[in-house]
Amino acid sequence: MKEFSVKDLKKEYISFFVSKGHKEIKSASLIPENDSSVLFTTAGMQPLVPYLLGEIHPAGKRIVDSQKCIRTVDIDDVGDNSHLTFFEMLGNWSLGDYFKNESIEYSFEFLTKHLMIPTSKLAVTVFEGDEDAPRDEEVAKKWEELGIKKENIFYLPKKHNWWWAGEEGPCGPDTEIFYIFDKEKCSDNCSPACDCGKYMEIWNNVFMEYNKEKGGIKPLKQKNVDTGMGLERIVTVSQNKDSVYDTDVFYNTMKKINELSKVDIKESKRIIADHLRASTMIMNDGVKPSNVDQGYIVRRLLRRSLRHMRKLDIDFDKALEIEGAVILDLKNQLGDFDEKEVLSVLKEEVEKFRKTLAKGLKRINEEIEKGVKTLEGEVVFRLYDTFGFPPELTEEIAKENNLKVDMEGFKTLFKKHQEKSRQGAENKFKGGLKSTGEMETKYHTATHLLNAALKEVLGPHIHQKGSNITEERLRFDFSHPEKVSRENLDKVEALVNQKIEENLPVTFKVMSKEDAINSGAEAMFIDRYGDEVKVYFIGDFSKEICGGPHVNSTGELGHFKIKKEESSSSGVRRIKAVLEEK
Repeated sequence: MKEFSVKDLKKEYISFFVSKGHKEIKSASLIPENDSSVLFTTAGMQPLVPYLLGEIHPAGKRIVDSQKCIRTVDIDDVGDNSHLTFFEMLGNWSLGDYFKNESIEYSFEFLTKHLMIPTSKLAVTVFEGDEDAPRDEEVAKKWEELGIKKENIFYLPKKHNWWWAGEEGPCGPDTEIFYIFDKEKCSDNCSPACDCGKYMEIWNNVFMEYNKEKGGIKPLKQKNVDTGMGLERIVTVSQNKDSVYDTDVFYNTMKKINELSKVDIKESKRIIADHLRASTMIMNDGVKPSNVDQGYIVRRLLRRSLRHMRKLDIDFDKALEIEGAVILDLKNQLGDFDEKEVLSVLKEEVEKFRKTLAKGLKRINEEIEKGVKTLEGEVVFRLYDTFGFPPELTEEIAKENNLKVDMEGFKTLFKKHQEKSRQGAENKFKGGLKSTGEMETKYHTATHLLNAALKEVLGPHIHQKGSNITEERLRFDFSHPEKVSRENLDKVEALVNQKIEENLPVTFKVMSKEDAINSGAEAMFIDRYGDEVKVYFIGDFSKEICGGPHVNSTGELGHFKIKKEESSSSGVRRIKAVLEEK
C-alpha cells in the first residue's frame, strides 16, 4: 500500500480521472445557492442537481471534483475513528456517458494500482434485489472478474445499497467499497452492514438508472454515475492509521491539543479538533455564529468544543492557539484562506460563552439558596437548553455543594429534544434532487428578471449578493445603499411582468469564463466557477453566468409580485417576491 499525504492523495485522484477523460470542476460553497431545503452542502451531488436531471454541464459528460461538505446528523458519532463534521468528498461523475462496468473498473484501478491497496483488503456490497429492481448480478460479476473474492462480496437490501433522490425522482442501486481491517470478525454473520470496525466504507458508486414516480419505479432516460469517496477516510487507509485523527489531516491540531491538555480523554480531544475545524470552514464561507440556521450550527460546534476544552482542563484563552493549529492543517489540505475574520469571531464567541457560564452558575446558585437537596431534571435540561450549560458541569457544581442531580429526568427530556431535533435535521439536511421542482425552477428564472430590472431601474451598481428559493417564494439580496422607494419597486415589478408578458426565450451558451465576463454577463461568486461556464440569456434583457435550472420561456412564470423590501445587512437590501397565477 502506497502512503500519500492528504494534499497529494487529492491530486492523485483528480489526475487519475482527468487521464480518463474527466474535466475537473471546482468545489461549490458549503452554503448552497438557491436551495432552501438544506443548510449546507452535504454531498458532491447537491451542486450538480440540474445536470443529473438532464441539463448540459459546461464541462461535459465526465467530470471530477473534490467537494467541501458539512454533515451534522452524525454529530453524536464524532469522536470515533472515522466520522467528521467537515470533510471533502472526492467524486467522479458520468452524466449520461459510461455506466456500471466502467465505473467499477476505474474505482478498482485507482485503489489497487495507484494507492496500491491489496485486492484481499477490499470488500464490496451489492444490491440484493426486490420487487422494484432485480439482484445486481452484473455488478457482482464485475467485481469477481476483477479479483474480489466471493466471500468478500455481500448482497444487501435497499437500506444499505440503494440511493433515493426523495419521494420522487432518480434512484438506483449502488455498490459500496470497504477496507478490511486486521481484526477479528464480531460474529459468523459479520459483514460491512455491522458497526464492529472490521470494515470501513471508503467509496460508494451510485447507479442512477430508475426514476421513482407516483405510479412506481421506471427506467430513467439518462443514466448517471455518482461516486463519493471521503478524502479523509481514504487518507487514513493510505497512511495505515487506525483513526483519521492520527493522519496529517489533524497533525498540528492534535499536537497542540495534546500539548495543552491536563487530562487525557481521547474522545474530547477529537471532538475539539473536529468541531473547530468544521466551524472554521463554515465561517470561512461567510457565516457568523447566531441562533438560527447555519449560524446556530457554528455556535453549537464552537460551544461544544469549548465544553470539551473544560473537560481537558484547557483554559478558554488557549482556544485561539488551537485554532491557529487548525488553520495550519486546513491550509495544508485546502490552500490559503483569510483567517483574520475567523480568529476575530472565535475570540468574540469565547467571551460570549464565558458570560453564558456565568448565567448558568447564577441559576444553580438560586437553586442552592432555595435549600433543595436535588437539582431536578427539568432544571438541568433548562440550563442546557437555554444557556448551553453542559449537564456534566452541572453535576460537578452540584457535587461540590453536596447536591444530588436527577440525571435520569434530564436524559428523558434530552432524548425528547434530540428526537425532535433529529427529525428537523433529517428534513433540513437531506437535500438532493427532490428540492428542484417546477416552482423552484420558475422562481430561479424570476431572479434573473428581477436582477436585470433592478439594474435598469436603480442603476448599474446593482449586483446579486445572494438568494433563497422555496416552492412558495423567492428572496433576493442585492447591493444598494438605501431603502428602495415604493415608486421604484412598482417600476421594477412592472418591468418584470412586462418581460413575462413578452414571453422571451430562455437560452444558454457554453463559453470560457473570460469571454463570459468580457461579454458583460452578470456573475455572482465568479471564483467558484470552472474555466467553462453556461451563460443564460433571457431575450436581450438578461445575461447571467449560471448553472440553472430555468424555464424555456418567461411566459411560463405567471404574475410577479413584490411582497417586501428590507435591509439585509450594511449596503445590502432584500426583496421577497412571489409568482401568482394570472
